[in-house]
Amino acid sequence: MNKEIYKRFGISDRVLEYAGSIEEKLKSRFAAIDETAEYNQLKVIKAMQDNRIAVECFNTSTGYGYDDIGRDSLERVYASYFGTEDALVRPQIACGTHALALALSGILRPGDELLSPVGKPYDTLEEVIGIRPSKGSLTEFGITYRQVDLLPGSIFDYERIKAALRPATKLVTIQRSKGYQTRKSFSVREIGELISFIKGIRPDVYCMVDNCYGEFVESIEPSDVGADLVVGSLIKNPGGGLASTGGYIAGKKELIEYISYRLTSPGLGKEVGASLGLMQSFFQGFFLAPVVTAAALKGAIFAANIYEGLGYKVVPDSNESRHDIIQAVELGSPEAVIAFCKGIQSAAPVDSHVTPEPWAMPGYDSDVIMAAGAFVQGSSIELSADGPIKPPYAVYFQGGLTWPHAKLGIIRSLDNLEKSNIVKF
Repeated sequence: MNKEIYKRFGISDRVLEYAGSIEEKLKSRFAAIDETAEYNQLKVIKAMQDNRIAVECFNTSTGYGYDDIGRDSLERVYASYFGTEDALVRPQIACGTHALALALSGILRPGDELLSPVGKPYDTLEEVIGIRPSKGSLTEFGITYRQVDLLPGSIFDYERIKAALRPATKLVTIQRSKGYQTRKSFSVREIGELISFIKGIRPDVYCMVDNCYGEFVESIEPSDVGADLVVGSLIKNPGGGLASTGGYIAGKKELIEYISYRLTSPGLGKEVGASLGLMQSFFQGFFLAPVVTAAALKGAIFAANIYEGLGYKVVPDSNESRHDIIQAVELGSPEAVIAFCKGIQSAAPVDSHVTPEPWAMPGYDSDVIMAAGAFVQGSSIELSADGPIKPPYAVYFQGGLTWPHAKLGIIRSLDNLEKSNIVKF
């Protein structure tokens, strides 16, 4: 570590010495991450070559977007990479929550039931489903919802899941990442075992995986182990930091067709939707995504080791295998969460002078603080941290387009906690 350049940021020698000792211990784990990134990078290149991507794919379309070669080719690339029959990859999908809402409302009909076998979904889906009343929720359309909570240790409760698979159950939603919870995130292997169990009882039930934050972390994806749909956001892992908006849904052709009618309208489906000059960034972002995800993953592991070494509870812990890019740190107080996020913000290339504060963010049931001096608003593949201001006062760190930036963010978060007299060496 070149301490001299870090000192220009006002970081103390104590923090730098501690961080340097942690980094030294992680070299072998980082090498393994690089191997996975290489494998996934080659998978992406093969998908692009197999679909004959050419310069013409970067042309723009407006209006209806009929016969948009780039848009259609990009969707074939996603389908190839994820090993699915079809895909929707569109700038008209605003975020991950929007992509999930599209998938649910495209497939479910009045009288159908949605089941979550992994407990409560992410906060912003509560209003989509109707757990918290909201205009236009699935509940308003006569779609019911049930969930089976996890057993201690984030273990699937197979007995209760079996009992919960009722005749009305049409779709099972599996959230891969932890969201604002301190449970573990699930490996692709674990998701595959859960899907196999469900299909063994009800082969007609569709299984959808919320893949946000998990893409490219492993060498396989949930669609490789039986998921009928995988869903995510382009301003997370698969956009590679270059996609300025958008989301994807990949899966069975019949299901993608239904969802496309919800995205546009019945009768139009995938045939319309202008690409608006975004195709080059979508292709190039997907090309870079494996190595960008690897950088974020290194940052998450570094954060886990930094804070666990100081006595904080971290999820995953410092030695666990990784299945997404999110690192939860239970800091124990609102002041610590705020100080952490201020440290992350101060490491940003954009808006580093801005001070993040908790606020009543739409879709959440408590004030939330978010730190993200990003090139793309809300991009959580870029260096960012956020968390609800409620017990256990955990902060969720993710992103970093490069490993040096992720490292700087964690070091500045720790330095700010020390300067706030919250952490002592």
